[in-house]
This record gives sequence, C-alpha cells and structure tokens, in this order.
Amino acid sequence: METRRCIHICLFLAACLSVLACTGMFRNYGRFNPSDDVNRALANYQVNEDFRYYISGSDLYPNALMGLSRSYRLDPRTLWREVPMTTEKMKEIVQHMNTRDLTRPLKGFELLDNNDRPIGIWYSLAEAKTFLFVQEDGTVRIDTPPLEIHDRKVGSLMVASVH
Repeated sequence: METRRCIHICLFLAACLSVLACTGMFRNYGRFNPSDDVNRALANYQVNEDFRYYISGSDLYPNALMGLSRSYRLDPRTLWREVPMTTEKMKEIVQHMNTRDLTRPLKGFELLDNNDRPIGIWYSLAEAKTFLFVQEDGTVRIDTPPLEIHDRKVGSLMVASVH
C-alpha cells in the first residue's frame, strides 16, 4: 500500500515538473558544466582578461571562485566580492582553496547561460550547490554557496575545517 502511494506521489511530482518546464518557467536558468579546461587553466593560474573575478567566503580561504564575462553584470544583491585578478593573486587564491580541505578536491566548471553560451568559470567543491539565473537585461544571479560548505558529516561526527 505504501509503495503504491509513493509511486503515485512521484508520478504527480514528475507531471508537475513537466508542466512547469513546458511553460518556460526554467527558461532563464543557466547551468554549471564540469570542465577539465577550467581545471587546467586554474592549475596554471591563467587569468582571462575578459572576466571579472569574484570570491565567496573568507578572503584567505574562499569557498568559491568565479570568473564572469565582462559582457554580463552580476546581480548586486549577491554576496560575491570582486577581486582585481593577477596571476599572483590567482595562484594565492587557488592554492589556499586547495589546502583548505585536502580530503575533497575542488572542481572547475564552465558557466553556461540559458542558451548554453559560455559566460564564465566556477571553482569550488563539487557539493557547493547554487543556481545561475540570467535576467532579461543580462544581469546574472548566482548566489554564493553556503558558508558551511566545508563542514561535513563523517559517520555520526560533524567535522569542520579550521581556517
């Protein structure tokens, strides 16, 4: 009886999401595409002059690094802090991010707009969940990942990285 009820609920939710998708409710959402090219560029501390760079979290150990194409504007309501980027600054940020939590590697992503056009890069733990929303005027809304992203459960213990 319970299994049948769960199946009905799942089918109902799938139908609702299908209807929302067909109405275009998700049409302005972009996506994060895993990218080996972004990983290589950051490992080599390459700065793209076409990007504005932003960090989230502490200045010394950021939770995320984002580069956004200069042809887009970041929604000012977000908590990102712009960083004037140089090769030396990129090296400092990437190295500090990589030493914060040695048990979980950071991942590079290409940011794609709602039409699958590349608009930037993202670097963080793969678990850092957020969304990318492109408004009609070209303003991009990407909320920062949760500040406690480096806190995680291991078995029944809570482990927090200290930095």
